[in-house]
Amino acid sequence: MTSSGSAPEPPSEPSSDRAALRADCGNCFGLCCVALPFAKSQDFAANKNAGTPCHNLQEDFRCGIHARLRDEGYRGCTVFDCFGAGQKVSQVTFGGVSWRERPKTARTMYEVFPVMRQLQELLRYLTDVLDMPRAAPVHGEARRARTGIEHLTRADADEILAADVPAIRADVNTVLLKASELERATVPGRKKNHRGADLMGARLRSADLRGANLRGALLVAADLTGADLRAADLIGADLRDARIEGADLRGALFLTQAQLNAARGDAATHIPRDLDRPGHWGER
Repeated sequence: MTSSGSAPEPPSEPSSDRAALRADCGNCFGLCCVALPFAKSQDFAANKNAGTPCHNLQEDFRCGIHARLRDEGYRGCTVFDCFGAGQKVSQVTFGGVSWRERPKTARTMYEVFPVMRQLQELLRYLTDVLDMPRAAPVHGEARRARTGIEHLTRADADEILAADVPAIRADVNTVLLKASELERATVPGRKKNHRGADLMGARLRSADLRGANLRGALLVAADLTGADLRAADLIGADLRDARIEGADLRGALFLTQAQLNAARGDAATHIPRDLDRPGHWGER
């Protein structure tokens, strides 16, 4: 039972399935550093074409400047999350044989990686749903969807590439919306609806955003210092350079590590227990 003025808290023990939905770079062939393109900008210090290894990628598939990415002008790398797609493509789809060992498979591997990332992201959100006690009425749907997608991620490359990802995403989104509504319904009072809103640079300091719908909201450089975001739906919200110092994000729905990495928090920012506090927080 949720008391007046409070918001739902996450379960005490997050799902054990989450480990497979986090990047394990030690078991990946550096796919995000090879398969994906990037353009010289404030997020990347140089241009790189898709399928071309980043010049910082070492022979052991590790980044040579990993500890200095932000200082070296590669901030974009620090906010990327493959949701475990890298190791799954490397170790499951291609059986642990790298693009260096078998160059003929490289192109297919690079094509599979972004598809796998989308599927892994959906698995992450469905796992979130199964960890929401108040979303129990849709747990059956979420579990069936997760089982189907997990089966697909373990198929061969051709089957993965043939998958209708937009259709899969649409079906999953229906479940996510239902779960979000069930969780946010427990927050007392009228909830703010900023779905898809342009809140770039908005002044939301100390705002009461408990149970708010912020799906896909543009919150770039917004001031959310001290804001209460418990049980707010943040799926797809753009938090780049958003100020969340002292904000309360415990129990925020569908919040990812990449979103936290992109934002500006501090030691006083309350975050979900299954996410990590970014090392660069507090820097200027």
